[in-house]
Amino acid sequence: MNVNAKYKNSVFSLLFSDPETLRELYSAIEGVTLPPDTAIDINTLSGVLYMDQINDLSFTVGNLLVVIMEHQSSVNPNMPLRVLMYIAYIYEKIISRNLLYKTKLEKIPTPEFIVLYNGKEPYPDRSTLRLSDAFKDTCGLLGVENPAPSLELIVQVYNINDGHNAEILRKSRTLGGYSAFVGKVREYEPSRWKRR
Repeated sequence: MNVNAKYKNSVFSLLFSDPETLRELYSAIEGVTLPPDTAIDINTLSGVLYMDQINDLSFTVGNLLVVIMEHQSSVNPNMPLRVLMYIAYIYEKIISRNLLYKTKLEKIPTPEFIVLYNGKEPYPDRSTLRLSDAFKDTCGLLGVENPAPSLELIVQVYNINDGHNAEILRKSRTLGGYSAFVGKVREYEPSRWKRR
């Protein structure tokens, strides 16, 4: 990971390390107002996981939702696969393994997957990434058109650069401030300085 990506990840993780800031952020992205008494429990993965990857943010909302949020400075079409690995690990952390063998259906928090993009490459305000886009074509093997996948995972990507998703940045002052900070740092990057 380069220095540029490291400072962004450090600042991002620091800014969004408390429940109240996460409540503000989630409410802004989803266009909802979470009641102040809704429990926000952080369960971000903090150890080494798959290819030395750890996730940026993970939290539950009222024990009904589990949100995995990633911050990316490059367009990464592999995010659905990465998030699949994260969510399996998170469910393993929050659900007792013994419950999986009971005859009663175990209800689990509904997952939601969000990527906040602030790279330099042009990107739309919002896009959707699907795990099924990575699946290999089995048409030649089976001789029939590919069936609907047995497994799907959908990641919503939001561009948080200046000029994009202004309403979200306005509603989450912390995210808006972070976006402005990254824009200002980018403005003064050494590659932009001119030698005299």
